[in-house]
Amino acid sequence: MINQSTIDFALRHRLDDPRKLALTAKPGDGIDLIAALQQIAGWQAARRKLPSWAAVDGIIYPPHLAMEQCSSENTARYKARVAARLLGQAAGNGIMYDLTGGFGVDFSFLSPLFAKAVYVEQQEDLAEIARHNFAVLGLKNAEVHCSTAAEILHSIDHAAMIYLDPARRDTHGGRTFALADCTPDVLSMMNELMTKTDLLMIKLSPMLDRHEVTRQLNDVRELHIVSVRNECKEIVPVLLSSARDLSRDRDRRDCSVPAVHCVNDDNEFVFTATSEVAHIAGQVQVDAPNTVAGSFLYVPNASVMKAGCFDEIASRYCIRPLSANSHLFISPRFIKDFPGRTFRITAVSSMNKRELRKTLGGIRQANIAVRNFPMTVEQLRRRLGLADGGDNYLFATTNDNGEHIVLLCRKNFPPAKDTNET
Repeated sequence: MINQSTIDFALRHRLDDPRKLALTAKPGDGIDLIAALQQIAGWQAARRKLPSWAAVDGIIYPPHLAMEQCSSENTARYKARVAARLLGQAAGNGIMYDLTGGFGVDFSFLSPLFAKAVYVEQQEDLAEIARHNFAVLGLKNAEVHCSTAAEILHSIDHAAMIYLDPARRDTHGGRTFALADCTPDVLSMMNELMTKTDLLMIKLSPMLDRHEVTRQLNDVRELHIVSVRNECKEIVPVLLSSARDLSRDRDRRDCSVPAVHCVNDDNEFVFTATSEVAHIAGQVQVDAPNTVAGSFLYVPNASVMKAGCFDEIASRYCIRPLSANSHLFISPRFIKDFPGRTFRITAVSSMNKRELRKTLGGIRQANIAVRNFPMTVEQLRRRLGLADGGDNYLFATTNDNGEHIVLLCRKNFPPAKDTNET
């Protein structure tokens, strides 16, 4: 694949800027500069995205697109934990198939759960890279096939788990988001998939609507909305065969209703569609402080925002939405485990110029966010004359009376002594 001289050159220069290196390097005989630059850029991306891989010498990195599309280590580890929880000890005696292997990140974290793991990739260069990397990573149970997902699926007798990450680009390289537009066509394969595996896990674009995903796939057991550092990365539906569902005596909930897991780093918020219906029907009782000044402001994380489970959040934590469309919540109580960010509201102002000047006082910089507000962040920043950053946070929004307001908040605060934590 890559000769040793090129690998050594990439190792020596892996902290350098690849763009500058491309213009100034004099690599010498036997060194493929283009391949070396690819390895340097790949390793630098892996330091952020795949730290355990970046720490291993000898990993070969693919072209930029494959690095961009591969899962991060955080999301791959999370999916492995989900599979381990659902399959239990049965995984250790079974076979796992990754029918859309790509760079092999998800495969590398899922495969140790199983007696045998089969990686499938139709691009020969990626399959060759994967074969090399799995050996470097010490994955002794890995089997690599250069083939299509459909061809291997037809040959499967039974699998403990099948994993799919369908490509989300068309033949011209443009992004696609609809499930029906992905490659391979998961919808057309569903009947065969579910007759051949105990557990089916699919990685999908975070742009998809979760309701549409569960409607199209049918019988989704769990739906995972996965974010890293408050950026939504994946929607992962999980389906179990009927036999597998019936065998799980310890989980007696209605299996026809998917559990939705909103995950952001180490925080996980779980709810079901049945609880959503109950809350929408008007059964939510929440705190309603007389004034927002001095109260706590709660901002749901990216996964909760994607799920749109705002009635569930309000009910679970007894907090009040500022308005129907702002998706900001307030409470007089400090909630330790809220799935999102928490701020202490220090002052509230209308958009009246005099009131704003009084509220902001000597503040010269602030972090600004807008929710359900007629101005962009930059427009509001220019109007207020504030630089970015600092310890102050401004949330411009609309309250339930239709009034445009600005909340001045602090993030790093000790809970008040008289505050009841939940």
